[in-house]
Amino acid sequence: MELNRKEFIKSAALAGVGLMTPSLISEAFGKPFAGNFELPPLGYGFDALEPFIDAQTMQIHHVKHHQAYITKLNEAVKSETQLAGKSLENLIGSINTLPEKVQMAVRNHGGGHWNHSFFWKILKPGTQLNGTLKESINRDFGSLENFQAAFEKAANGQFGSGWAWLISNQGKLSITGTPNQDNPLMDLASVKGKPVIGIDVWEHAYYLKYQNRRGEYTKAFWNIVNWEQAEKNYNTL
Repeated sequence: MELNRKEFIKSAALAGVGLMTPSLISEAFGKPFAGNFELPPLGYGFDALEPFIDAQTMQIHHVKHHQAYITKLNEAVKSETQLAGKSLENLIGSINTLPEKVQMAVRNHGGGHWNHSFFWKILKPGTQLNGTLKESINRDFGSLENFQAAFEKAANGQFGSGWAWLISNQGKLSITGTPNQDNPLMDLASVKGKPVIGIDVWEHAYYLKYQNRRGEYTKAFWNIVNWEQAEKNYNTL
């Protein structure tokens, strides 16, 4: 269950959790049988992104918010035996064909699980933009600065809760936004594509440090983008 703002601000630091064995991105989003999805590891300490994202926010975001999506997703898919054997990506990519009673749960909680699993991996300080992704950003946006300005505009302009994404369609880059826990892999997405970079603009992602100053959060984001992972995302078929 999502924390409301009052509960979120009052939340104390939580006990750390043990890290799971690292795996490939697709495996980290959930085991390939429905109803037993697990919280993937951050792969770094809660304080690793300071001062751009504070440790308490990371701890609450990972241990409480992300785990809540997984718990609700497992509850939903376990009720439908025909979903056994479906991976998370398969589930969110075929929401419109799922049993009606679980469609919204998979959309919200499955989307929340996928989005956050992706988000943790795209955060790492000290990396540099290079390679084919740099070339493609310059090609499709004119410059890194133009891309960053357009991405921030999408993130800051997302009404209410949601995400902003850099996506690829057969190598062509574009920027899109999605509400709530939707993402561009979903069959119901208005703009579809392969996520390369994503930023969470739900208030729980930044409110303890930035309060209502979403623009400061989205600008600080560039200090912790894992460009190495973004390059892998872009070049992975």
